[in-house]
Amino acid sequence: MRSVQSVLRTGAAVFGVAALMGTMVPVAAQETAGAVKLLQQLLRFDTSNPPGKTLEEVTFLKKTFDEAGIENEIIKTPKEGVAHFIARLKGDGSKAPILLAAHSDVVPVERQTWSVDPFAGEIKGDYVLGRGAMDFKGGQAVFVQAVLDLKKSGIALSRDVIFLAEADEESGDYGTDWLAKNHWEKIKAEFVLNEGGWIFQDKNGVARQVNITTRDKIYAGLRLRVVGTPTHSSRPQPDSAIGKLTRALAKISTWDTEPTLTDQTKAYFKALASSASGQMKSDLETLASSSDTSALKEAGERVSATGDYPLLWHALMRNTVAPTIVKAGVKENVIPGSAEAYVNIRLIPGSTPWDVQQQVEKVVADPDVKISVDTTMNEADARAYYKERTEAQASPTDTPLFKALEKAAKKTWPEAAVVSALFEAGTDASAWRDRGIPVYGIYPYPLDNETLERMHGNDERVAVKSLEEGTAFIHDMLIDVAAK
Repeated sequence: MRSVQSVLRTGAAVFGVAALMGTMVPVAAQETAGAVKLLQQLLRFDTSNPPGKTLEEVTFLKKTFDEAGIENEIIKTPKEGVAHFIARLKGDGSKAPILLAAHSDVVPVERQTWSVDPFAGEIKGDYVLGRGAMDFKGGQAVFVQAVLDLKKSGIALSRDVIFLAEADEESGDYGTDWLAKNHWEKIKAEFVLNEGGWIFQDKNGVARQVNITTRDKIYAGLRLRVVGTPTHSSRPQPDSAIGKLTRALAKISTWDTEPTLTDQTKAYFKALASSASGQMKSDLETLASSSDTSALKEAGERVSATGDYPLLWHALMRNTVAPTIVKAGVKENVIPGSAEAYVNIRLIPGSTPWDVQQQVEKVVADPDVKISVDTTMNEADARAYYKERTEAQASPTDTPLFKALEKAAKKTWPEAAVVSALFEAGTDASAWRDRGIPVYGIYPYPLDNETLERMHGNDERVAVKSLEEGTAFIHDMLIDVAAK
């Protein structure tokens, strides 16, 4: 990969790069421009985390901003190859800066399950494919192009526009919290735009809803551990650690938490109901207003089964529990003496990991399966941490940035409703939120449910048309919020 990136930096033709990678790039890929071309270039840097090496990608970004005449710098972390990038388009300073944050690292891939090279930046049909196309190099490309266009326009600004390409968002110790601790003045702003909310389109490709997230679900985890008798595989033991763990995981995988609605998620489902009809409208209204547990459960099950974005809506109405890592065994002919699993939790504000731990213990119903909250802190500190997270307030919707996002969204997608929403996953926004700075989330491109479900999966993609629309949206927002 290093040799291919070297070719890119020296300006070789796209076809030549493809030949080096053994991948034929379609003719259309040679004709792209703006955010689409930027995204293709960004995807060709393998920034999978771990190890999350972003230095080569941000070096490319530095060259891009240098050529545009925009002040910028690379900030290296103590970890080799892991670096942040900051660019600042200067205003007159009469207003505090706005910051656009877009992480450079991506999750790893299972290459054998992809239909294209995940690091080739290939266009297939109407989509750009590659690891990070949607999360979040697509957003990075849109933000960069919007800032470059703003610079090119020559419009006078009342505030600085800061672009940040951050490292270690997916995993690691040197993300935005490290950056804020060591270089706060470089990323201090009045408000921040980060990844988060979705722009949903219907089956005809018309954007119908723009979600601007104002807070995230809370990230947590559980550890399941079982100890058994280690012995030769020819003599299976009834107390098999793997056997007990797999039975526990089987119970968890067929179980679901009860709906847990907050004022924010109720308002969200109410907004969805306004454009729905029939049974779906009735069920969304129930989620928005009912306090009847059985009615909420029934409505939630139907919405999760038949809604336009079933997995997303299912996640927004409850704490989610998902086994993600299983560890056991040392050799094929040895029955291991222990087995362990990690279960990822995304909490609705107001819930704690210990609440979910108790629920999982009841579901598993096996005292040999030891379940604990996964944390490196002592319990008192951990409880204080989650208390602080759950009591944090959502970012307000009366700020200049939220209003500018709303206005630009209505201009770009006139038929879409703009809604404040909870993000069902998590981001690295705490660096600003912990300091009282409002953070808003957007994936700045319309998408359908199939594209959404490819996030962190195979053949991750984003539509060419969506990237172009997203660039116009962010550019208009920047003019509104930053121009004199």
